[in-house]
Amino acid sequence: MEALSPLSTTKPWSSGFLLAFLAILATVASHPNGDIHYHEFVVQAKSVTRLCSTHSIITVNGQFPGPTLAVRNGDTLVIRVLNRARYNVTLHWHGVRQMRTPWADGPEYVTQCPIQPGGTYTYRFTIENQEGTLWWHAHSRWLRATVYGALVIFPKQGFAYPFAKPKLDVPIILGEWWKRDIISVMRQALFTGAAPNVSDAYTINGQPGDLYRCSNRGTFKVYANSGDTVLLRVINAALNQQLFFTIANHQLTVVGADASYHKPFSTRVIMLGPGQTTDVLLNANQRAGRYYMAARAYATARGAPFDNTTTTAILEYRNSRTGSFSRPILPQLPAFNDTATTTAFTSQLRSIPSNYKVPTQIDDSLFFTVGLGFVNCNPGPTCQGPNNTRFAASMNNVSFVLPRRTSLLQAYYQNIPGIYTLDFPPVPPVQFNYTGTVPRSQWQPVFGTKLYKLKFGANVQIVLQDTGIFSTEDHPIHLHGYHFFVVGQGFGNFNPQTDTGNFNLVDPPSRNTIDVPVGGWAVIRFVADNPGVWLFHCHIDSHLAWGLAMSFIVENGRGELQTVEPPPADLPRC
Repeated sequence: MEALSPLSTTKPWSSGFLLAFLAILATVASHPNGDIHYHEFVVQAKSVTRLCSTHSIITVNGQFPGPTLAVRNGDTLVIRVLNRARYNVTLHWHGVRQMRTPWADGPEYVTQCPIQPGGTYTYRFTIENQEGTLWWHAHSRWLRATVYGALVIFPKQGFAYPFAKPKLDVPIILGEWWKRDIISVMRQALFTGAAPNVSDAYTINGQPGDLYRCSNRGTFKVYANSGDTVLLRVINAALNQQLFFTIANHQLTVVGADASYHKPFSTRVIMLGPGQTTDVLLNANQRAGRYYMAARAYATARGAPFDNTTTTAILEYRNSRTGSFSRPILPQLPAFNDTATTTAFTSQLRSIPSNYKVPTQIDDSLFFTVGLGFVNCNPGPTCQGPNNTRFAASMNNVSFVLPRRTSLLQAYYQNIPGIYTLDFPPVPPVQFNYTGTVPRSQWQPVFGTKLYKLKFGANVQIVLQDTGIFSTEDHPIHLHGYHFFVVGQGFGNFNPQTDTGNFNLVDPPSRNTIDVPVGGWAVIRFVADNPGVWLFHCHIDSHLAWGLAMSFIVENGRGELQTVEPPPADLPRC
């Protein structure tokens, strides 16, 4: 395994997913504030064999997972996307701030109309004051089940990590695999109103691993020498599932999350919600041998089905005397509902002080309930949810509806009427015992394209409160165009009188996706310093499809550096 290098560009991994890098001079132009990286992404179908069967999936450049993008803080990316697939598609650069470039953010019908089959669109954006691990993925329908890849951001030239430079640098992308076509799985769920079929396997860098049938030949391996320090960039690209991750007999030192450095701490296991990334250092200090990396579900919704399998990869010491055919040691993973382990992990995350300060004087204090609900329907094939209902999801009892005539950003920028309203409620329309017994009047949400407007520079606080209409559940909530500080988390109903005094305003974790605790709450703060239209949603794709989302409009400030750039000439049309 070669170490990742910022002075290189990606090609397909050999032996399944091994990175080989070429000199960056062929694809990078000189730029006064950083390099410019040019890439072409061809979205296309490819036949792939997993779990003893072959079927066609959607990929980028025929690779699964897709190409790893390796850049430095301050670099610019220019990525031309050609859609040769049979579906509309957009790509989202998850966690990239997209300062003044919301046209490159990617969620379909929010910042752009999708790229239609045969069409092209070029995403142009600059990495500004971000280092660590992000990723990219499709943001249309459920295509991100197979359309995704890592986005690695190295420090600027002449700058170092806030930890010793590792010997090896390896992206570890956790995913889900279905034997069926993923669009068919989505369509069935949306037609019936029931929960979607769960995945047939989890994957590490596209491979299920030794514990599944017909899978051991492709199992991903990391080779290290005794004494090596390995930086693992762990990404949860799973469509619908939070995941635990661990390595047998090895401690992990957490050093970053969501492209923000964090104060180091040791742990045996980490938990990532869909969309989250965690950077960990592994010291190869155990007896030379073979050790499984493993991931399995963290599932919190009562009675809900989930994929209860385990994916594995192998850490193999190069100087192992046991040979490459010995059985690796399997780690012990937490139980699927082990919230205590999850809480112990997340409570240790602390950010390293930076130029970004935690807002203390709040201009917009918001309170959003998040969770699932039901829509009453007549018994039949389109009414297969619990007790003759269809599943729905909402924030503040509003189930988000995407437009189809144009994107929200185009409607805002061009003053197109009739696409959205500005009446998203800042607090729940009705207060109730959110995590207790919920009155039936709150089971069914209203549907609408309701947005909330923020002034440029506003200091924003959002309380995210889980609800128990169907079941309390851990929800990974992602804010596009921003990172934020997680100043508090807890269980039960948020109480401003008692919980506010416990906020961490000194070194709270900095994230772009926050897992709201099951039956609990999380409070985030950020400065609205990036104008545009920004989606705020659950990163479980079934929940997003049911409406667990809303969008913010952040107004322009003063001058060019506080104003949305004009739309590019090749912006797709609906």
